[in-house]
Amino acid sequence: MPIIGRRGLIAGLAGGALLPSQAAPALAQSPWPSGPVRIIVPFPPGGSVDTITRLLQPRLSQELGVPVVVENRPGASGALGTAVAARAQPDGHTWVAVFDSHAVNPSFISNLGFDPQRDLVPVMLIAAAPMLITTHNSRPWRTLGEVVEEAKRRPDTITYGSIGVGSLSHLTMSLMQQLGGFRMVHVPYRGGGPMSAAAAAGELDLPMASNAGLGGQVGVSLRPLAQTGGQRSPAFPDLPTVSEAAVPGIDARAWWGMLTRAGTPEPVIAKFHAGLKAALSQPEVQARMANPMGLDVIGSSPSEFGAFLDRQMATWARVIRENNIKPD
Repeated sequence: MPIIGRRGLIAGLAGGALLPSQAAPALAQSPWPSGPVRIIVPFPPGGSVDTITRLLQPRLSQELGVPVVVENRPGASGALGTAVAARAQPDGHTWVAVFDSHAVNPSFISNLGFDPQRDLVPVMLIAAAPMLITTHNSRPWRTLGEVVEEAKRRPDTITYGSIGVGSLSHLTMSLMQQLGGFRMVHVPYRGGGPMSAAAAAGELDLPMASNAGLGGQVGVSLRPLAQTGGQRSPAFPDLPTVSEAAVPGIDARAWWGMLTRAGTPEPVIAKFHAGLKAALSQPEVQARMANPMGLDVIGSSPSEFGAFLDRQMATWARVIRENNIKPD
């Protein structure tokens, strides 16, 4: 079954255990779900992944007819909790909500403990959002082009902030500098909370994150200069893209998705996907994701999400390699 994994499964398991592909027919004949369904959130409570998952949780529970339990397992940019899902039984009772760091971690963390393309399968790309390049109201710049020109005149004097080394904003700005021929100083923070607080206090020249990650400061203490998507987001129709404003060739969006263990039966994935789609289609859910979070709701098919993941992993692996980006 193609859904089992794009790189195939492990050649054999010790002790005569069944391969997921062998176990799947028996599981498919069992009633599902046969008990509570667990969604692992590999980040702390209160972050965007946790917020989105808990927003979908009540309606998903109604659709599946069983409790849906959200379990926070933070650590290593989402890799620790995702590893738990990658080692779970392929019975459809464990799922994992992931962030864009999932596509970066394989090239950034030397020992993940699992193969994201072999041990997990895509379920849905839930939503995406451009990152916003902003500046504090105390700074003089009105366009991203002005910032880039000054960075070319005075290299390594303008600071930009991210939620950490290897984050999507860090990698995107690294690519922008490579393509645009300018240099800035990266100021990494350990998470969105510290970075948004520093941004609001004016400690950074260019805070950079999704609207949700900037803590409600856009239009208050922060002035947006550009968005990083390939096209303008409906949430920010008047804000130019980076390609329009200064550096052609940039298309980078934060994203949120759902995965499960490779070998999970296709009918189970289809039923979970349908429940997730129904939860995502609720007007109140879409309204909250659009405003104040600034997300574009997507609700993709598993195959669409799989192709998206492959492209993301290839793109950011190249950026990490060409810019020699290393963990702290």
